[in-house]
Amino acid sequence: MSGSDNTRGAIFMIALMAAFSSGDVLTKIILVDIPLPQYQALRGVLCSLLIGVLAWQQRALVLNVSRRDGKLLLIRSVAEVIAAYLFLTSLTLLPLANATAILQVLPLSLALSAALFFREPLGWRRMTAILIGFCGMLLIVRPGPEGFSTGSFYALATVFFVTIRDLAARRMSKDVPSLTAALAMSLAVTAYGFVAMTQLDWEPMTFDIQMMIIGAACLLGLGYVFSVLAMRVGDVSFVAPFRYTGLIFALIFGLLIFGEWPDALTMFGAAIVVGTGIFTLYRESLAKSQPKTRRT
Repeated sequence: MSGSDNTRGAIFMIALMAAFSSGDVLTKIILVDIPLPQYQALRGVLCSLLIGVLAWQQRALVLNVSRRDGKLLLIRSVAEVIAAYLFLTSLTLLPLANATAILQVLPLSLALSAALFFREPLGWRRMTAILIGFCGMLLIVRPGPEGFSTGSFYALATVFFVTIRDLAARRMSKDVPSLTAALAMSLAVTAYGFVAMTQLDWEPMTFDIQMMIIGAACLLGLGYVFSVLAMRVGDVSFVAPFRYTGLIFALIFGLLIFGEWPDALTMFGAAIVVGTGIFTLYRESLAKSQPKTRRT
């Protein structure tokens, strides 16, 4: 890959995180006025339409998948439904940067889980980095005598289910395009929203709320587009660490829009998580470029 390809890939990744972080801001505002399932249903309809049109235009819409891939798609979609509910709930309970910082432990969780369940190589350097990263995560959530706060518990549970979702994606064959998998997840979350709303009353929405829901759906759709572009342009080992710019956006948006700023201990914990995550991604890229007998 050329340097210009890596630069473009990094820009796409930064744009992806900017889109998702902006969507999280709108979500925090919207959920003050309407129930979470109502928001998921309405945003999901719009986002599914956007992803579906994009998949159709790029000929990346595959409806006939193998039985094995079908099971993995189901696991991935169910995990996404649960993860979406947990994370969106955590946004209503935690400052934006705190919820985002907890999610930064995901690359560490994925590396450890892949080693445990798929026997992927995991040398002592990455294992040490993962343990240090989890210690940094504890500085962010800081469990007290009564355990984790409700918001921190939801964010940590999100990491668990996103790990399941991404592990399922690793086992999926290349016959299933990423946009097809994204559409399946979006439709599953949308369906959950409508089913859950059968037990609740639909809340009236102001014009501002309606516009914000449309904006959140567009940002989520754009995020999926940028995620595809980021992985197709440039070296993954170069592009992937730019995912951590999401924390920078969360810090900026949290301060400017909600007047939130994490305390020093939370910032220190987040720095540890990000640093160990980048190191883990770097060592993983080295491991993939070396013979399988060499562990890093």
